[in-house]
Amino acid sequence: MKIAVLGGGHGCYAAAADLGEQGHEVRLWRRSAEQFGALLERPVLTLKDEDGSREVTIAGACTDIAEALAGADLVLIPSPAVAQRDIAAEMAPHLVDGQVVFLPPGTFGSWVMSEIVRESGNTATVAWAETGTLPWLARKHGDTVINISARATRLPTGVYPAADTDRALEVIGKAFPSVERCEDALSGALMNAGPIIHPPLILMNAGPLEHFPAWDIHNEGTQPSIRAVTTALDHERIRVREALGYGTPHFPLADHYENDQWMYGDTSSHAKLVDSGDWREKIDLHEHRYMREDTALGLAFLVSVAAWAGVDVPVASGLLALAGAVVGEDLRQSGRTLGSLGLAGLTRDQLTSLLSEGRR
Repeated sequence: MKIAVLGGGHGCYAAAADLGEQGHEVRLWRRSAEQFGALLERPVLTLKDEDGSREVTIAGACTDIAEALAGADLVLIPSPAVAQRDIAAEMAPHLVDGQVVFLPPGTFGSWVMSEIVRESGNTATVAWAETGTLPWLARKHGDTVINISARATRLPTGVYPAADTDRALEVIGKAFPSVERCEDALSGALMNAGPIIHPPLILMNAGPLEHFPAWDIHNEGTQPSIRAVTTALDHERIRVREALGYGTPHFPLADHYENDQWMYGDTSSHAKLVDSGDWREKIDLHEHRYMREDTALGLAFLVSVAAWAGVDVPVASGLLALAGAVVGEDLRQSGRTLGSLGLAGLTRDQLTSLLSEGRR
């Protein structure tokens, strides 16, 4: 299958290497030729995982997004949600009927990006899908080296419009057999683990994050009191899903630590993440994606959906207020919310219809 991977982050390189090794025709796009380095001239990635290290040749690396998208069956965007608007604007002229765009995860980016493309005048029939996590726990070890600590075994995925779910999941399933059906794109967005895991970890570890040269929020930063807050926050997410009528499984985050039912399968995935040492890093609380993506976009979105649905979420609201105090913004207003997306005035039936059929 022809796959376009858009972006230059850890997840994008993991996608290119992993899917290229599976035999897919992968083209990797990023804006900057300088940042591509040697990969632009020689499209070979070194993939490291528990099976060792080996070279993977991909179909190509390019800075021309039209070249990357041409003929692609699947457009994969494992980039942070903060990049979605810019990427949507660049890809808008080049999308064609039948393509499937997959955001792992999406932060309701399926709606955001589809609206940008529609407003550009492109009316191609494109399916937009998003899931609850990045399919890889991965970090780059250089310009052409990607280390994968674990792979997702379950990918709950919602599609916009939901009427295109069968077609979209058939295409996505060729690359990710672990894909599972969600009711619609909002259901998929409310599977996103980032806004549940990361806000408590960065805010409750703010002192050591700012004091030490590097700190692993998933190792010494994941203590019982912090886990308790994360669990309470996740219970709020699940209550929102239930209030909206979304069914099980809700993929409770506790399963990530306690059993094999979560998105990364067995509980050793957390240990592999810690043992890799790749997440011992310096996190800028003002600029890091855990703040700008998972909190300002993801957590703000959860709080806004909860308010719209009439669900009390004191932990989520409190964390969002604390994050706003840190960055000096009211993230309830400046973040990604149903209000900022023009959806807060819809009734539940109206939103369900829109998510099912798309714009008419």
